[in-house]
Amino acid sequence: MSESRAFCPRCGDPVPDRSASDAEAATDPLRPGADVELCDSCYFEDFEFIDAPDRIDVQVCARCGAVHRGNRWVDVGAKDYTDIAIEEVSEALAVHVDVEDVAWQVDPEQVGENTIRMHAYFTGVVRGTPVEEQVMVPVKIARQTCKRCGRIAGDYYASIVQLRAEDRTPTDEEIERVKEIANVVVADMEATGDRNAFVTEMSETDDGLDIKVSTNKIGKKIANKAVEEFGGTVNDAETLVTEDEDGNEVYRVTFAIRLPPYRPGDIIDLANDDGGPVLVRSAHGNLKGIRVTTGERYEADYEEGASPEARKLGERSEAVETTVVTVEDDNAVQVLDPDTFQAKTVARPEYFEPAAETVPVLKSREGVHILPDPDPDTGDEDDDGYYDPYEDDA
Repeated sequence: MSESRAFCPRCGDPVPDRSASDAEAATDPLRPGADVELCDSCYFEDFEFIDAPDRIDVQVCARCGAVHRGNRWVDVGAKDYTDIAIEEVSEALAVHVDVEDVAWQVDPEQVGENTIRMHAYFTGVVRGTPVEEQVMVPVKIARQTCKRCGRIAGDYYASIVQLRAEDRTPTDEEIERVKEIANVVVADMEATGDRNAFVTEMSETDDGLDIKVSTNKIGKKIANKAVEEFGGTVNDAETLVTEDEDGNEVYRVTFAIRLPPYRPGDIIDLANDDGGPVLVRSAHGNLKGIRVTTGERYEADYEEGASPEARKLGERSEAVETTVVTVEDDNAVQVLDPDTFQAKTVARPEYFEPAAETVPVLKSREGVHILPDPDPDTGDEDDDGYYDPYEDDA
């Protein structure tokens, strides 16, 4: 490398001739932006490879492991405090901009329950000269409770979801499914980084289920998803509970889910209707079903909605298999009474298969009725375990 006509402004020695990029890298590190080139000796005299703090204090939630950064708590997903210390040191250390080919490794040393010494080793190249440095940064862990965990511990909630049903009590299946919906809604919101999403409490009551959740948004989502799946209605009511630090009114909202009185699979006898019992197949909007005497479709009037006046005769799960004795004509068939085992003439619905040797029947106060059976060709079944001849038209 040839010498240039430039001289070091500190010691007066000639400065080697460098390319434009090298010359820029050789400017005085203590005078950013200065267009003055130092010799190697003076340059390395003031060169600092690593800028490291004397100590790092980390606030960690003792319950969930979140780390306090700036003015908020952040979920870092660390397995233990050592992982947190490594991440915090990585964020705090700074390498001189002139160093190329930087490589580093860290060796944590646990010296106490709340103190970790982080030994960091760095190597790199500056002006074609290999450089290396070792630094030790103590990390102090302060265990605290984040705002979210504090609220959970204090049984905080902003919304209540009440699961009820009209003229009946929600079934165990409905209760368990709504619990699952609540957990999924909260998990989805947590996955987006929402630290305010949590379920405070789930309690079963004589009337159904109460779920306390952290925000009104979560309560509304749970209620809407439950009605979307089961049918019914949602009513909300606000209650003023307090004022926030800015003087704004804070309301707690109760979302009351009212499930329909009848569920898919129920067999009901409609009031003021001589068309025969109905097997319910949908409670969304207007109640829909199948006449078990004829196999014809049924849909309640708009005014009746999902709650026509009726009495429940039984459930499709209560059906039993019985023997077909003979087919009398297009409207009647003989089967064995499941209790007395005597031949009994019953209505022949459209979905009855003349070649069937056995059929599922429900015996109730209205008599014996043949119910739909799994499709003999495909075995297709709906959620209640039986073939629905009108499922494609739903």
